[in-house]
Amino acid sequence: MAEIPSYLRGYEDQYQQDPRAAATEWFRDAKYGLFLHYGLYSLLGRHEWVQLREKIPVAEYAKLKDQFTAEKFDADHIAAFAEDCGMKYINITTRHHDSFCLWDSRETDFTSANSPAKRDLLAELAAACSKRRLGLFFYYSHGRDWKHPHAPNNDEWGGSARPKYDPPEPSYAYGDDHDLQIYVDLMTAQIKELLANYGQIAGIWLDGIAVPRKGPGEQFKCQELYDFIRGMQPQVLVTYKQGWLGTEDFFAPEHHVPEEGDEGRQGQVYAQPGKPLEVCTTMIGPPVSWGYQEAEDTHHKTADEVWESLREARQGNANLLRNTGPRGDGSLDPRDEPQMRAIGARLREEGFPG
Repeated sequence: MAEIPSYLRGYEDQYQQDPRAAATEWFRDAKYGLFLHYGLYSLLGRHEWVQLREKIPVAEYAKLKDQFTAEKFDADHIAAFAEDCGMKYINITTRHHDSFCLWDSRETDFTSANSPAKRDLLAELAAACSKRRLGLFFYYSHGRDWKHPHAPNNDEWGGSARPKYDPPEPSYAYGDDHDLQIYVDLMTAQIKELLANYGQIAGIWLDGIAVPRKGPGEQFKCQELYDFIRGMQPQVLVTYKQGWLGTEDFFAPEHHVPEEGDEGRQGQVYAQPGKPLEVCTTMIGPPVSWGYQEAEDTHHKTADEVWESLREARQGNANLLRNTGPRGDGSLDPRDEPQMRAIGARLREEGFPG
């Protein structure tokens, strides 16, 4: 009998027959998850897109790695927090658009393990989630990368693929020197690491879909990637956020449940009969930010606002993935913790709204 992941205990019969079907049933039952946007941008506290918005040169931005200590990133505390909030899974940005990795990747030295932190944060979080029977999803920036020389450039892939540097960023490859396949191979190798080194995870959550949609997206070979992921861990659920090919296991639109016939921005798939939905949204906004915002005048959602978004998601038969951005030192934002814990207390008393 195949060993069942800790988060799927209670689904043993389904798991022996069809691991992905068991995981899909678990995901529907889970209803509520914690999203964490954490990376070098957290040190600046000015939005996770700060490198692009402020056109910070690649070499200058990369120096932030030397300040990354993560001294208050406590995986056990995070997992206990999610559990207290009534959540059944955690999704963390393993690598955002800035290309910095929160694990010990062999494919790059731009990692937490090669920073003053000298830690593989994913290994710590995987152990904490397994202990508490929480599913663990790995967010991975797939369409956008602001550091790798061969990631999509603005000329072919749309204006938000890269920061608009003037003069052009010297570390990027351009024209005939640019080879997207080098970047695609890197992503496959890194996703293989995520699947091989952190136990049985719940899902791979890809982001950056606007870039392949604006260019020759077939060059990303996404179906091959999906098949590769499922071949390595058959229970893993795959999403490309709002939906790219339609062969994803679930769709994850931002902020609201799409209405019938709503294809959303850039014609995303959004929903298909029988496939789950997950609404991802964040504690900050408007204006929306997923990463930590240091500014004290930033609006953080109240407990009532959080409850209302959970109610709307459940009315739409969707999960809610609620984000908070840890501070630069890795600690949870104290402006979000009380409201999110209050929802957990209310769930224990009342159950899920619907």
